Parts: sequence; structure tokens; C-alpha cells
Amino acid sequence: MKYKYQLITLGSDVRERQIIINQIREDLRNLKLPEEFIKVIPASSIEDEYKGNQPAFALYFGDTSSDFKDLDVTQKLLKDGTMILPIFYDSFETDIPRVLENQNAIKYSENELNRITNVVLEAFELLRSTRKVFISYRRAESTGVAIQLYEALEAYNFDVFLDTHSIQKGEPFQDELWHRMTDCDVIVLLNTPGFLESHWCKEEFAEANAKQIGIVQLVWPNHQIKDIDKSSYLCYPIQLSENDFTKKKYDKTDQLVESMIENIIVEVESVRARNLAARQDNLITEFRNMAEKNNRIVTVQPEKILTEDRPTGEHIIYIPTIGIPRSTSCQSAEIKKELMGYDEVSIRLIYDDLRIRDKWLQHLEWLNDNFKKDIKTLKKQEFQGWLQKS
Repeated sequence: MKYKYQLITLGSDVRERQIIINQIREDLRNLKLPEEFIKVIPASSIEDEYKGNQPAFALYFGDTSSDFKDLDVTQKLLKDGTMILPIFYDSFETDIPRVLENQNAIKYSENELNRITNVVLEAFELLRSTRKVFISYRRAESTGVAIQLYEALEAYNFDVFLDTHSIQKGEPFQDELWHRMTDCDVIVLLNTPGFLESHWCKEEFAEANAKQIGIVQLVWPNHQIKDIDKSSYLCYPIQLSENDFTKKKYDKTDQLVESMIENIIVEVESVRARNLAARQDNLITEFRNMAEKNNRIVTVQPEKILTEDRPTGEHIIYIPTIGIPRSTSCQSAEIKKELMGYDEVSIRLIYDDLRIRDKWLQHLEWLNDNFKKDIKTLKKQEFQGWLQKS
């Protein structure tokens, strides 16, 4: 298989280097992509193996003794515009060389492992760069924890939806809520004893299942998961205990201890890739099955995109797009077009339009009519009509 994504490792030869590489390979398996999809290139092999015309991302492993290595290669990559993520252990100022002082860095810890690997996947457009979380809860039972999670996840650079904080005045409440759920990566569901007694909470749970959105489910100490709670296709339950709460009351005024908040953030980060893979697979399967019914031959590529070579000589790439297509989706499409080696090709970003607000669908249609002719969006309800074209 031809390598398409280059991960360059710079700096100290520490054990964390292999830990991160192993985690990236596991994430690729979770995404159902070949492990060799990303080629790891040490600094010593740059001259022989690095290809300037293929996507690259670098990790610089710092040194607690300030014994910095690979500075010439690092400077060359910076001049080439390659993104470099410094990883430090004690102090950024002492562990990382000055040439990288303007780069955002991450302090290594086991809790940050998924975050580091997700940054790599996002850089290669294998995981979307938007990091959206939806908090589902019952106000009468868990407001304190909901707000606490909102603030903690926001501080961790997630775009968090919380009904009391995220809907502007004058917007149709329920339409916007479904819209934001459709566009999220993960749902954090606060499963309190009365959660499913609320009509709207039950609707949110059913909607998450229907769209196969991953759920990190926090189960209150005085509550057990019922059969209906286990029906989620991608549900990751965390059973809370009395000691996980600061006041040990676990009512709407109580909050979680800091260590549990950290555990939840780690789980949310971990679930993102698994959830993306499931939703991509679902969209790919539906489109491919409908294509077969209409005698259209589409091929699923290892990159988890579909290609079609029409009898007319036209080449089409179909890219499954999770959530709501944006301009960044078009940029990602351009990269995939180059990697596939096509010169003349049209691209369709296929997506599930269920619960997306009309005003946004109208905006996407306007973009289709007024911008690039070779990159357009194609919503699920129009798959049949598109595939029936001669």
C-alpha cells in the first residue's frame, strides 16, 4: 500500500514515543483503517523516506535535561510549513527547544494520551477537527453536574452544547437542540433515576440511538441501568458512586470530584474516534446499498471514501461527512482528491440531513449553486434521485 500520511518523530528517544505510536495504530484500527495508513518516519530517515508532496505531521519529544536533538530537521520542517506538536514532561521552558517556543504543546500524561493521538488524526483529516459534545440531562436532578461538565469540557477545547447556555434568544429551542445533537461527536448523558421519565430526555436518548451517536453515560449511585438504557449502539456507561460527589447528595446542587471529571474527559476523548467510525460506516453502507439497487458500481476505498467511474468517463468521489458539512469539509475533500491521484474528478460530500435545520440546508444548497462546481454536498434524502440519473 502506498503511504499517504507521514508521522515524523523528532527529539529524544523516550518510551512515550512508542506508547503514542501504539495508540495511534490502535485508533486506526478503531477507525477501521489499515495500520500502515500512517508511515512513521524518524528524524534519521528524513532524507530517504520523507516526501514533500504528501501530508506530514511531526511530534517533537522534549528532554528534561535540555539535551535537544534533531534541531536542523525541526527547523527545516517548520520552514516547509509542517505542523509540529511539542510534547514535554516537567516544564515547557526547559523541556522544549526555543525554536518551538511559539508552538502549542501538550504535557504528557496517561490522561493526555488520547488527546495527543487525536491531534495527529485531526491533522491528517482522519478525524474531524471540530470537537463537539452534547450534554443530555434532567434539570431537576443534575443541573450542578451538567454545568460543571460544560465548563470543564469547554476549558478542554470542546464545543459543548448545554441547553441553558447554548441556544440564543429567539431561536426555536427544540429545532436548535436537534440540530446541535446531529452535529456532535459524543453525547454525555447524565442518567439520573428520573431521566427517562422526562418526555424530552427520552426523545434525546432515542434520537442518539437512531443517529448512532456515541454516548458516555454517567449512571447515578441511586440508579441502575435499565434494559432501555443498554439499547444504545455505542454506549459507554460509567457507574458513579457516592464518593464521586463532593456533597455526597447527588442531587441537582451537587457536583463531581475533580478526579471523576478528569476520567470523564478522557472517556469522551476516547469515544470520539470509535463514534466517528460507526457513523461513517453506517453512511457508507446506506449509500452503497442504494447504489447497488440502482445499478451503480461504487467502490469503498481504504480511506473510507467511495469512488465511481462512470461509463461516460466521469470520476466521482463520495466522501461520508459526519454532522453538518462546512467549508473545512471541502478543504478535506481537496486533500483526498489529490491523494487519490485524480486530475478530473467531481466530489460529493454525502451526509445525513435528518434534524439539520432548514436554514442550514438552504445555505448548503446556495453553496452548491454558487461555488465550486467539482465539490458539492449530497444529502441522504436525495441519494435515490442522484443515483437514478443516467
